[in-house]
Amino acid sequence: MKIVVTGGAGFIGSHVAAHLKSRGFDVVVVDSLERASGARRLKEAGVPLVEGDLRFVEIPKCDAVVHAAAYISVEESWEKPYEYMWNNAAVTAKVGKEALRMGAFLVYLSSAAVYGNPIYTPIDEEHPTRPTSPYGLSKLAGEEALAMLRNAGLKYAVARLFNVYGPGQTGPYAGVITKFIERARAGLPPVIFGSGEQTRDFVHVLDVARFVETLVEKGAQGVFNVGTGRAVSIKELARVVMKLAGIGGEPIYASPRPGDIAHSVANIKKARGLGWEPKITLEEGLAQLWDSVHLVDSN
Repeated sequence: MKIVVTGGAGFIGSHVAAHLKSRGFDVVVVDSLERASGARRLKEAGVPLVEGDLRFVEIPKCDAVVHAAAYISVEESWEKPYEYMWNNAAVTAKVGKEALRMGAFLVYLSSAAVYGNPIYTPIDEEHPTRPTSPYGLSKLAGEEALAMLRNAGLKYAVARLFNVYGPGQTGPYAGVITKFIERARAGLPPVIFGSGEQTRDFVHVLDVARFVETLVEKGAQGVFNVGTGRAVSIKELARVVMKLAGIGGEPIYASPRPGDIAHSVANIKKARGLGWEPKITLEEGLAQLWDSVHLVDSN
């Protein structure tokens, strides 16, 4: 089976592409390299890369498309709402149309940001979608575009990712775990925006890659939450990272960021129904990240 991964040179996309390659799939990546952080991972995995902007290039003929290309910063989306709608919604409609034309199965990597502030937790797939940021709105608009194409025969699945973390998540668009570890490397306490009582569901990128493989293999259609089902407070996360780093004292607290939600944890019963289960605990994932930091520093 030939699979094209859009945005496959990014953090999540490169892990997905490398994993699928290791599982015997014929994988090709299409990426503009505008915000690529995983190009080296692709090279090491032997995954070919087609450089191109999805707004202007066609997707190579394939059996399945994993659409991972997106702008991902909630904070930046407030400054660039037009760019986020264009890159995350309009491009998704184009990718969906091309998948339909080829008869390819499509996996769309969406976000838990589509839910907004939850009215109950854990959040299941039937929870109302009320995004609180332009980013969340753009990801939801992408979902709606695909839902319209379903009426024309598109076969697809939506994976609503909760807080993904793992090796190679760097740069200004990295998640809270990476930012905490980067400061801890410098001997500095983490910076928490808000009270620290807000909760998140942290899922390892390799578990996400395994779930994408499950969707492709089964051709499972519908909307699926991808998380762990465990709520972790940001304050608790900061303390674990500080303990790993041997840093005493307290985290630094700053003003809340616009669009941030208070609590988020996934109900993953539907994903588990496909035979998938997250394997990497947060403690294991954080320890691996910290060990990899020291490995890099020692080279």
